[in-house]
Amino acid sequence: MPRLENGLKMLAKGYAWLPDERRRTGRRTVATRLGGMPAYGIVGPEAARFLYDEDHVRRSHAIPEPVRGTLFGKGAVHTLDGELHRVRKAMFVALLMREDGIASLVEQATAAWDAAAGEWARRPEIVLFDEAGRVIAGAVTRWAGVAVHDHEVPGLARDLLAMVDGFASGGVRHARARRARGRRERWLSQLVRDVRSGVTAVPEGSAVDVVARHRDAGGEQLDSHVAAVELLNIIRPTTAVAWFMAFSGHALIRWPQHRERLAGGDATFAEAWAHEIRRFYPFAPFTGGRAPHEVEFDGERIPENAMILLDLYGQNHDPELWGDPYAFRPERFLDRPIGEFELVPQGGGDPRTNHRCPGEQITVALLAALAGRLARLDYEAPEQDLTIALHRIPAKPASGVVLRVRGGA
Repeated sequence: MPRLENGLKMLAKGYAWLPDERRRTGRRTVATRLGGMPAYGIVGPEAARFLYDEDHVRRSHAIPEPVRGTLFGKGAVHTLDGELHRVRKAMFVALLMREDGIASLVEQATAAWDAAAGEWARRPEIVLFDEAGRVIAGAVTRWAGVAVHDHEVPGLARDLLAMVDGFASGGVRHARARRARGRRERWLSQLVRDVRSGVTAVPEGSAVDVVARHRDAGGEQLDSHVAAVELLNIIRPTTAVAWFMAFSGHALIRWPQHRERLAGGDATFAEAWAHEIRRFYPFAPFTGGRAPHEVEFDGERIPENAMILLDLYGQNHDPELWGDPYAFRPERFLDRPIGEFELVPQGGGDPRTNHRCPGEQITVALLAALAGRLARLDYEAPEQDLTIALHRIPAKPASGVVLRVRGGA
């Protein structure tokens, strides 16, 4: 069993690391070491099914501190297992998977997009990634029950995007992410305390209201800091749809033949577009946890406490699943049912019961609606650097996708 340290190679190759290791070894399961710990990279629907079985993999104490300290927050639902996870996860499911709630958020986000598009036409050019982040950050924060003024939205969006942009890096990006998280956790902790004391009123049933009132498996209210963490775990990942919007702009520039159909209001095609953007482009490289005891997968004996990593990018580009995985083809999702352990940009399995993101339906709905508006926008794309570096996590087009907007949708 190989025991070569792969930490530096992972940092150098990013999304390509596990796929390259599988090609090098000729195995679908890669045994290696990360940070001195045994680690196993797995891929495929059966691998996803294995990962989401708590008998095989646990999340408690599995997420490295740099990721907890920037992306998820300390005490977050992502770090829980068993009954603690089930009770906390039920709160997110109730908030994020209601059809009326999703429709309300999409309505607010599309209205914000339409208002912004008029202003974009008065500027020489815009960066799509930045503008999409501002539109979504303002819409989801207000939808969650947090009152923000228009002048506060740009700073809020920068902080929310920074938390995502810096989780897998060092240096300036990581430091920026930590500062942003600290700032926003303090802000939302105070809001939770004010709501509980009656100083601030928020809409009944809003995310702030539900999180402030939630009681965990032991019957206790969340600590105000943990409540702030979980509010950010609604607002932050929704704002991260800005990455998929930048990828949508990239795709429309590279494959303009899709623009007319996407702009035409065909909801089925727009949803297929959202699925293909999430499959084709790199976002989360892998997810995982630790083995609670010795387990076996694909002929490998995995020791207790070893890391088990599901290669999300590799699975979304697996020719055994997709046939032509490096072709951008939204039509593949028009006549293909999606197995819950096949398409895994935001994890696999049932989001109601395991660690798959319960906001995935929101992501798809928002992306489908806003990508359609992007396709209808009257713009031109100047010469720019649209390369996407796979060693950068999270990846995005180098330019952020620069557009010269001539008119609204």
